[in-house]
Amino acid sequence: MRMEKLVSPKLSDVKIEDRFWSRYIKLVREKMLPYQWEVLNDRVSDAAKSHCIENFKIAAKESTGKYYGMVFQDTDAAKWLEALAYSLEGEKNSELEKEADEVIDLIGRAQQKDGYLDTYYTIQEPLGRWSNLREGHELYTAGHMIEAAAAYYQATGKDIFLKIVCRLADCICNTFGPDEGKIHGCPGHPEIELALVKLYRLTRDEKYLNMAKYFLDIRGSQSPSHFEEEQKMDGFHHIFPEFEHLGYNNIQAHKPIRKQKKADGHAVRALYLYSAMADVGYECRDESLLDACRTLFDHITGAQMFITGSVGAAADGECFTCDYDLPNNYNYSETCASVALAMFSLRMFQVEGDGKYMDIAERALYNTVLGGMSLNGTEFFYVNPLEVVPEQLKANRTLHHVLPSRRKWLGVACCPPNIARTLTGLGNYIYSENEDTLFVNLFIAGKCSVKLKEGTISVSVQTDYPYDGKVKITVENHEGIPFSLAVREPGWTKVEQMISKSGKEVSVRREKGYLYTEKTVWESQAEFIFEIPLKPVLMCAHPRVASDAGKAAIVRGPLVYCLEEADNGKNLGAVVLDAGGSIEPVFQEDLLGGTTAVLADAWRVSEKGWEGKLYQPVTERLEKCRVKAVPYCMWNNRGEGEMRVWLRVMKEYQDNTQ
Repeated sequence: MRMEKLVSPKLSDVKIEDRFWSRYIKLVREKMLPYQWEVLNDRVSDAAKSHCIENFKIAAKESTGKYYGMVFQDTDAAKWLEALAYSLEGEKNSELEKEADEVIDLIGRAQQKDGYLDTYYTIQEPLGRWSNLREGHELYTAGHMIEAAAAYYQATGKDIFLKIVCRLADCICNTFGPDEGKIHGCPGHPEIELALVKLYRLTRDEKYLNMAKYFLDIRGSQSPSHFEEEQKMDGFHHIFPEFEHLGYNNIQAHKPIRKQKKADGHAVRALYLYSAMADVGYECRDESLLDACRTLFDHITGAQMFITGSVGAAADGECFTCDYDLPNNYNYSETCASVALAMFSLRMFQVEGDGKYMDIAERALYNTVLGGMSLNGTEFFYVNPLEVVPEQLKANRTLHHVLPSRRKWLGVACCPPNIARTLTGLGNYIYSENEDTLFVNLFIAGKCSVKLKEGTISVSVQTDYPYDGKVKITVENHEGIPFSLAVREPGWTKVEQMISKSGKEVSVRREKGYLYTEKTVWESQAEFIFEIPLKPVLMCAHPRVASDAGKAAIVRGPLVYCLEEADNGKNLGAVVLDAGGSIEPVFQEDLLGGTTAVLADAWRVSEKGWEGKLYQPVTERLEKCRVKAVPYCMWNNRGEGEMRVWLRVMKEYQDNTQ
């Protein structure tokens, strides 16, 4: 473990001015956040009902009616507030800030006298507080409230929301813990743990860190488990009886967390838990927690992650399955799970300083996180397949969880605001700093003010990545501060050289996936110029990934590509990539708002001679063709149609059917 944790600059010090990312961030600020606010208030007629704000009004006794929605419906508002807070750090919006202040006041009025805050139990089961930790999501909901309040305080300086969640956190600390008379248990859905660490870092009140550590330590360590004991209590009932068959591995309580060597169970829960383990491991200098994190990360990325940076293969339990079980047409790959993977990766990088973690964060962000939203900002995916045939999805109910197109809102709406908070908080991923080193983690054009131990430097990044690999980093250092620049060298390529403004090569040392310059007093306006090779590559999967046997995926830089029916017609399963053929990137201004397509030589299996037959001896006739692939993150923005990431591949073909 590094003695000094890397930190991200404040979001207010990061300005993103990037062709690829700015359009998404602008979309969130100008369209997505206002749209989601309307949905939360049930003012979008053709979207699924939310009732989120109305629930708070009922809990505050300012409206009448029944609770509506999932037991964790409050978190939709919390994540919206967190996303808005990050957005306000980058660009003020008085109208949305006013709406945020109003909903924060409403949340405060819905809070109970002892600090308890959860509209489901306040309205639906006022005597059922903390009675079903496995399914009730009270601590999960509290965690998202705390995260939102911390972000809002940092963005605006207003402390009303922060005071609300401190009362909530105090209520939790008074209710849970090892002391006699308290509840000796942990939540079924992790989230409170990482939130309490955030609150500790903001307030420096150690009881919040201790509470987070308690929840981690007790998970999977009890015999009998509190989850078993609570089911014996009078009046207990299942909130989600359809998940009753799932074991404790689905909530990561099957064994103590330090003994968990393989990612298991519900993917989002797991990755929120691992994120908290990384946070607590650092703050408490607990190497056993960090060792577990390293092992779990390597297991996920080595045997359980899809090429698009998504995780969680199974719909039943939204969970990890066994190693190399990575199906393409019925995988789950929840958007929130990729958000959580990016969160975990960033935390591990900040502790370890190893570029492999940022490689994975980049993959998740550029592919599945972005793919979870439409280019108009008002339609969303919960599940992210790698292969779609719409007719099959509509006819085969075993594929009911996979949608052929995004929806305007979702009955379980965790993903839309999770995407929003990730994109408005993107600045947390781009740069990191310690006392004397500036780290450039992601190649995103923009500017940043960085506070090192001896003073402040300003950095500017110019690039058209991921469409072009040229990068120029300019550092203004008018105070004459000695510093080192550390630039991530992606694990999938190699940077040939770095040159200065004068054209001379800059001496660098390679360490853990980063190129480090020497620590020195650089000129007042130093330039560091290099290129990330972005040649399209046909990638294959491990031989044990049965779903991808004999297939290849097109990858260029951080972007995974796919074929769509809009460009290549139907029956994409008949396409065979030519491994020895031409494959070239072409930027097309009129394609999906401007993006780089990849054109590749291929064959298509002919249907000639198949009339009236379903099976016959192998006598395939292949017809030469050229296919167009587009970034996976942009699929399904031109209407419903087939899509495929993994394609059959061969190097040579000789027609022997004549």
